[in-house]
Amino acid sequence: MTQIDWYLQVNLKARHLRLITALYDYGNLKQVAETSHVTVPAVSKALAELEKGLGLELFTRTAQGLKPTPYGECLVRHARTLLTELHQARDELKALNSGAEGKVHIGTFPAATSMLLPQAITILKERSPRTNVQVTEGTAHTLLPELWQGRVDIVVGRLPLRTAADGFEEKQLLDDPVQLMTRRSHPLAGRKKLKWSDLQPYPWVLPPSGTILRAPLERTLEEHGVTMPNNYVETLSTHLACTYLQMTDAIAVMAGASAAESSEPLAVLPLSFPHLMRPRGVLWNRNRGLTPGAELMIECLEDAAERIRRRCAA
Repeated sequence: MTQIDWYLQVNLKARHLRLITALYDYGNLKQVAETSHVTVPAVSKALAELEKGLGLELFTRTAQGLKPTPYGECLVRHARTLLTELHQARDELKALNSGAEGKVHIGTFPAATSMLLPQAITILKERSPRTNVQVTEGTAHTLLPELWQGRVDIVVGRLPLRTAADGFEEKQLLDDPVQLMTRRSHPLAGRKKLKWSDLQPYPWVLPPSGTILRAPLERTLEEHGVTMPNNYVETLSTHLACTYLQMTDAIAVMAGASAAESSEPLAVLPLSFPHLMRPRGVLWNRNRGLTPGAELMIECLEDAAERIRRRCAA
């Protein structure tokens, strides 16, 4: 057994993991000492003991503060994962001890919160009232790293491109097409034929830059000779988009199932829109086992998607 093997298996403790992540985040002994409510010499001593135990230099002391070495970068990366696992174990143990049957932490893209996710949570609570749910909204840019690191159990929403979802398992739930939507009294609504140039005078509701739909939408408009509008509102909120459409002459790009959730029906413009986006679905990290609560949540998402499909077909 090497020195590293011995130290990691026998002597490494959670306090060491918290120490090196704090040193990485702050890069300063004094700040770490203040946040940890200990003295600077105590922090310095703890780091020295950890480095001596591993036989590796984890941080280089510079005039600007502490700079992690490649060994430090490696250990901090794994320390974050281990601390996340410990926090999840703590939460599950507390939940079980309080009489709950578990907890599932869901990351979601905003469009999934309008009907799919609330309906799935309703089904979950009917089947297992004491399985509790925490929901965090975000974009693929923010939620996929959270999923990879184990801070969320599953992510629900429009599935990202497969290259962005490497390392994740996925299940498709709703393959609702993306369409151009307006209010029913819109000047373009009700017309059987339209040219893409007919869209040019009107304001738009756009997905924000960097979201899954924005780039393919820009390419589609460019292919049809439509310049990007300079009068627009950017949002991922289905509720806001639907309400704004009813009040204005704006045009929005929306999935059919999302539009059907509006309290007032919307009109679909008769332009052939390509299949810009992948289906809505659920993602999870294939390298981590799903908790019983997460497995049950996925089953409830499948049932909710089936109910939405039947409603849209009726």
